[in-house]
Amino acid sequence: MVYVLAPTGAGSISLALWWAGTLRPLENALLLQPQLPVPELLHPTFGIGAALVFACSLATAIAFGVLGARRVFAYFAGATLSLVGLSLFASWYFAADVFCVPVLLAAVISAGLLQLKRLRDEDSKLTDKLNLAARKCESFHEGDAQHSLHSGLKLLETVLAPTEAVVFRRDNDGRLVSSARLRATQVISPNTGRNTTWRDGVNLCERAMASGRIIVEQTESDESTIALPLRHEERTVGALLLRVSGGFADEDRALLLAVGAQMARNLQQEEAHQARDRRSPLAFFSARESGQRLQSLYVLNGALLEQSIGANALAELQEGVALAYLDGRIAYTNSALASLAGIALEQTRKLSFFELLDHFRTDIFDEPAIAVRRVLQTGEAYERELNFSDRSATYGLRISLVTQPRDEANEMRAADLDSASQPLCLALIVKDLTVLKEYEQLKSDMISLMSHELRTPLTSINGFAELLTADDTLPEQAKEFVTIIANESQRLSRMINTFLTVTKLQRKDRQEVLKIPLRLDEVVKETVAGLQTVAKKRRIRLVEQPTQRLPPVAADKSLITQAIKNLVGNAIKYSPERTTVTVSTALEAESVRLCVEDRGYGIPAEARDRVWEKFYRVVREGQEKDEESTGLGLSFVREVVEQHGGTVDLDSEVGRGSKFSFTLPRL
Repeated sequence: MVYVLAPTGAGSISLALWWAGTLRPLENALLLQPQLPVPELLHPTFGIGAALVFACSLATAIAFGVLGARRVFAYFAGATLSLVGLSLFASWYFAADVFCVPVLLAAVISAGLLQLKRLRDEDSKLTDKLNLAARKCESFHEGDAQHSLHSGLKLLETVLAPTEAVVFRRDNDGRLVSSARLRATQVISPNTGRNTTWRDGVNLCERAMASGRIIVEQTESDESTIALPLRHEERTVGALLLRVSGGFADEDRALLLAVGAQMARNLQQEEAHQARDRRSPLAFFSARESGQRLQSLYVLNGALLEQSIGANALAELQEGVALAYLDGRIAYTNSALASLAGIALEQTRKLSFFELLDHFRTDIFDEPAIAVRRVLQTGEAYERELNFSDRSATYGLRISLVTQPRDEANEMRAADLDSASQPLCLALIVKDLTVLKEYEQLKSDMISLMSHELRTPLTSINGFAELLTADDTLPEQAKEFVTIIANESQRLSRMINTFLTVTKLQRKDRQEVLKIPLRLDEVVKETVAGLQTVAKKRRIRLVEQPTQRLPPVAADKSLITQAIKNLVGNAIKYSPERTTVTVSTALEAESVRLCVEDRGYGIPAEARDRVWEKFYRVVREGQEKDEESTGLGLSFVREVVEQHGGTVDLDSEVGRGSKFSFTLPRL
């Protein structure tokens, strides 16, 4: 449509000017005296001339629309010079007028109209994007401006205790009007009564806005009147008038300026809200509309300044925090992280994310690039505890992927559902766990001491009970009692030993865990072979499901072996005779999974989450708790697996069996 309207309008304007004779002086300048004497120059008819004008105008519009002004300009200039030369030559040699001026004028007008249309469209897109970005970043929505102004006044009331506080802004006529007012600790409706005191306050605010400075006047009643210009981005949008008892202290000046800047941003946001829906079709040519676009830019800058409080707040955290762009550049680092890394804060700005992670390398975190790759691929956070023996310190490290929330993504592009999971940056959080580990060590030592004090009398009880059991002179009833004492003391000893093992695992003492490359299928084969005798005694068929060769995992062989024994032993123990227990391994993405499946009694749904808890034992309908069980076997499995960075899982159905499994990260 624009390729028709623009050349049509341009051709009509050119023909109208030609018909009115306005172009006659310019036409004469491009015509030469004929070489041969002729009565008069030959002029084209109006129809032919109009056809030339509209054809040239249409061709120019199409060329500018398809190729753009920059690429067409050189050709347009060349065509103009050629047409001028043709006009001069035709008038001198053939005594003919080629209608040069109307054609050129139509082409210029057509190109100008098309370029103005393109500039207007681009300006409209820019304005829409600017308004959208400002709206997305704003800290409040339409209608919240009054509430925000009153909140600012109440803040001043708690600090300065003013007798009156008024926020002024300019109306459409340029006069100062009240937007919010606070008096005697109560917010009341603005009162614009024109009494002397009110006029004096308005005049004082006018002077403050004109000078751009805080103006303080002392009254005879020992009351100070303060006028503060509300400025943001070098633009004054209003004024704040305060009346306080006594004098004005200079130490309150910084507070006033800060609150005033916030009020200025609030007023600008309200103005932008009111102006966004009043855009006219001729906004591109309006200075007022340009000012409103500039206002949106002020709002955007103010909103970005407000949102920067998040990054500034990170500087106050004791935990080390670093944010990195997805190209590896560091976006932000607080001083706590620099201190934990052992470098100066200024140095972190010169490092990449991987170079920063190199400062936290340990024996179990020796390939930061692999950890980052897993975070980017899976979206799941990477967490490790790092022990630095040279620093006598323990750090907790977490690498995570920050994504754009779904609601914010939909505001920007409601139709793009993929934007809901748009990654934004990488986050690194490092905590100093040294003191916490010392407390845990102290607790563990106390538990070990208590356990030792229990073991000593238990050893004596168990030893003497065994001696008495071997005494043939004891009556049968006494021998039965002594046997019970011996069995119970042994069960209590096993419970203490298992409890100590779980406690050590909860400490996550890396010095006691030796992680080596380990093939889980080989460990399963050894464990199954060692438990075949136990399975045969209970008439259980123990099967190792064949699997392909698996990649290794980093694990402590003794702990992982004990965890597998606990799972297989439980399956054998709680399965009916003549059933099968299957042990299998499989590769799943970045982890290796081990499964132990039985055809036993199954576990009720209400107990599935609790079976991993310490001392919890399942009570089946019609049966009592297994007194031989300590309730620590599955808790031990979970602690071992989680210490190795894996997860445990349970799938069970009452009467059909259970499937216990865990995963370990592959190397």
